Amino acid sequence: MKIHPTAIIDPKAELHESVEVGPFCIIEKDVKIGEGTVIESHVKILSGTRIGKFNKISSGGSFGGLPQDLAFKPETKTYLEIGDHNHFRENVIFHRATVEGKATTIGNHNYMMGNVHIAHDTIVGDHNIIVQNTMLAGHVVIGNKVFISGSVGVHQFVRVSDYAMLAGLTKVVKDVPPYATVDGHPGLVVSLNVVGMKRAGISSDVRLAIKRVYKIIYHSGLNTKQALAELKKDPNPAPEVQKIIEFFETSKRGVVDHRFVAGGSDEE
Repeated sequence: MKIHPTAIIDPKAELHESVEVGPFCIIEKDVKIGEGTVIESHVKILSGTRIGKFNKISSGGSFGGLPQDLAFKPETKTYLEIGDHNHFRENVIFHRATVEGKATTIGNHNYMMGNVHIAHDTIVGDHNIIVQNTMLAGHVVIGNKVFISGSVGVHQFVRVSDYAMLAGLTKVVKDVPPYATVDGHPGLVVSLNVVGMKRAGISSDVRLAIKRVYKIIYHSGLNTKQALAELKKDPNPAPEVQKIIEFFETSKRGVVDHRFVAGGSDEE
């Protein structure tokens, strides 16, 4: 184990023998860090934090701090759980959960740039990119292969589904459906995330099916319930189409609206 002499590590912390810890880091008790993880300088990792394998943590981050919830009792046993192969850049701040025995959770292969804040009880999936100064409030759920641009603010309890893209400076107060690009204050669907779908290998036929779905939901003149009923008439929808239907049906906050486009849709 390569530990800088200025690092302070509680003897009850569990670090794999291959972990590297840079200067002036603090690692408290009840912390577990897996194989191959590299921690640069001035990082604070607090009790209840679990970090998996082959993560890279740049300088200045804070992991597993008390949630910013005035009702939270510090003695409540909660966690921050991080998967494998993530890269966290400078000064990120991740807080542990508020509910006894539960965890704020970050999956695998995520890349988060400087000053990203992930609040209590949030769940982040896999292969996401989150850009500088973005803030995810408590109980947010981020899916997989989501791209969140810089200085985005996501309201508490919002869900952002797979392959969505949030443009820079967007204010997100409702759920973001899969494959959509959202922009504005408040955020509105402005197009499909065509680049993301192409990179994911989603075929042109499926992309056209997704485009048709959103035309029916947003531009047919039907309300959401009527539009979903129309879509469910298809006896054999593509999995991507079914994902969209299920997302709308399970939304509790409501799904973001579409930007008004004179003459029709601008999804692609």
